[in-house]
Amino acid sequence: MRARLRRRLRWVRRLFWRKAYRLRYVHETVLIGGASDISRDIVADEYAYIGPGCLISAGVHLGRYSMLGPGVKVVGNDHIFLKSGTPVIFSGRPKFKNTVIGRDVWIGANAIVLCGVTIGDGAIIAAGSVVTKDVMPLSVMAGVPAAFVKKRFTDPQDEARHLKMLSGDVCLGEYCDKLS
Repeated sequence: MRARLRRRLRWVRRLFWRKAYRLRYVHETVLIGGASDISRDIVADEYAYIGPGCLISAGVHLGRYSMLGPGVKVVGNDHIFLKSGTPVIFSGRPKFKNTVIGRDVWIGANAIVLCGVTIGDGAIIAAGSVVTKDVMPLSVMAGVPAAFVKKRFTDPQDEARHLKMLSGDVCLGEYCDKLS
C-alpha cells in the first residue's frame, strides 16, 4: 500500500513540475528536483533526472537515463564579442547549435556545459567540471576545462553490451541485465 502511494505521489510531483515549467517535450517519467530554471523547449527522454538548482538554456536534448546533479548549468558560449565599438550586451548572439546530452550520461553537481556541445552516450562528467568541447561516448571527464580521465569500461565487450542496451528499448534496473 505504501509503495503504491509513493509511486502515485511521485507521478503527481512529475506532473506538477512539467506543468509548472510548461515543458511540452519532457517525458512523463522525467524527475525534476525543483527550483531549477529550465528552458521550455528542452527535450528530455525517458527516466532522465534534473537535479535541484539546474540552469538549462534553450536547445537542449537530454537523453534517456541521463542525470544532471544539483546546480548543473547548460549555458553560454554564445555572445559576439569581437565587434569593435559595440558593447557586448548590444552586439547580439549568433545562431547556436543544439546541446545534446546522450543517453545514460551522468553530470556531477555544479558542472557547466557550454551550449552547442555534444556529450556521447554513457559519459560521466565530474562535479565542478566545465565542458567546452564534445565528449566521446563512455568517457569519464573532469577538470576546468574538462579533460579525458579514462574510459568508463575497460573491457570492449562491456562497452559493446552497454551501448547495445542503450540503443534498445527502455529497461529498468536489473531487468536490463536479462536483455543481454
